[in-house]
Formats: sequence, C-alpha cells, structure tokens
Amino acid sequence: MSSTIWQPASACGPQCRPAGAAAVRAGTTVVRLAALVGVLLSALVLVPLLRHAAARAVSRGILAALGVELVWRGPAPRPGSLLVANHVSWLDVVALLAVTPVRLVAKHDVRAWPAVGALAALTGSIFVDRSRPKRLPATVAEVAAALRAGWSVAVFPEGTTFCGAERGRFRPAVFQAAVDAGAPVVPVAIRYGTPDAAFVGDDTLWSSVRRVAGLRGLTVTLVGSPALRPEPGADRRALARAARMTI
Repeated sequence: MSSTIWQPASACGPQCRPAGAAAVRAGTTVVRLAALVGVLLSALVLVPLLRHAAARAVSRGILAALGVELVWRGPAPRPGSLLVANHVSWLDVVALLAVTPVRLVAKHDVRAWPAVGALAALTGSIFVDRSRPKRLPATVAEVAAALRAGWSVAVFPEGTTFCGAERGRFRPAVFQAAVDAGAPVVPVAIRYGTPDAAFVGDDTLWSSVRRVAGLRGLTVTLVGSPALRPEPGADRRALARAARMTI
C-alpha cells in the first residue's frame, strides 16, 4: 500500500474560502465561544456517565452554542449500518453524533484534540493510525465486529477534508467491513451553507472554531440516501464507487 493511498492529500486551502462571508458582531462571537466552553465542560461530566445517551445532547449543544443550524434529510439509518460521508470539517463529526448514535472511525490524531478527542473516545470511536498501515486489516475487522454487534459506524472514506466543491475519491478498505458483516451502507452527503466552514489547509482546530463562531446563519445539511446492501463477496471497490456516486 503506497503512502499516497494511506495518507491522502487535499489541495483545498484558504483559497477555497471567498472573502465577504456574512459575519456576526465580535461580541456575539465571544458569547458563542463562552457558551461552547460551557457545553464542553458539561460534556466532561455527562458523557463518562451516560456515554451515547449524552453524546447526542452534547453534540446538539455544541452546534447550538456556535449558532449552527442542523438539518437532516432522508430516511433514518437503521442500527448496524455503515455510514459513509464526504469530509469537510471537524463539524462533520459533531453533526453525525447529533443525528444518530454512531461509533466513528477517526485518525488517531483526533484523540489528542481538546474535548473533541475525549468525546470521540468515550463514544467508542475506532482510531486509525496512519503511520502503521499494517494495522489496517485489524481496524477493518474492528469495524466489522461493531457492525455485527448492532452498532452503526460512521467513516469518512476520503481520508481527509475537502472544501465541499472539491471532493476526493473514496478509499475502499473500510467498505470491506460492511461486506464481511453483511451490513447496509448508507451514503450521507454533508453540505454547508458556506465554504468558510471547511477545515482545510493550514487551519488549526482553534482557528477553525473561532471562524465558525463568527459566521452568521451557518447551516449544515446531512442528506442520507437509501442504503446500499452488498451481496456476500461483493467488491469493496465497486461498493466505494457506488457510494461516492450516490453522494
């Protein structure tokens, strides 16, 4: 497996964000950031106690604190589904946790992110170490086991973030987990009202959070498609292409 396939790159960066995005007053940004801190502090208490029951409420609280409207369209995914989505921002993770109970497949770097990493770990995220490609089969097996146990698992098969207008190809490895588990694959398109929400280029988590908190009327829309149901022995590459085309 080449390093390019294992660690995909995105050409998206600050040039993807046009100037003149609608912004709130500086005071509103400060209030939103303070509200976000409050939600995250409450999460440190609630999530260890209630786990998935609290994760949805905390995720919705994060979106509300930042002034982000969440819209879900399409059929509700059944438990035990593999949700595959395009990847635009760290907000994608929060939005998915806000709409349905899922375990996330995330790069191991996320574990070190303030609050977000703790939330991901406590909700049973499956972390991928890109520096150890030989661990990939074990990760696929872990995803398949979670699906067989009735958990829905969400993954971003592009492997990195894009601005929304640009998208990457879907890496097929994790689709093997759905084939092995006989689990439905639910493509989910994630769309933002402005490219300013994208977490790309030289962004840090803090700079992205501050920018999102300053946006006026930001909406994230998740569009769930009808499930793809792979036959036993299905080709994971064909399944990945079908999911990407659906999105």
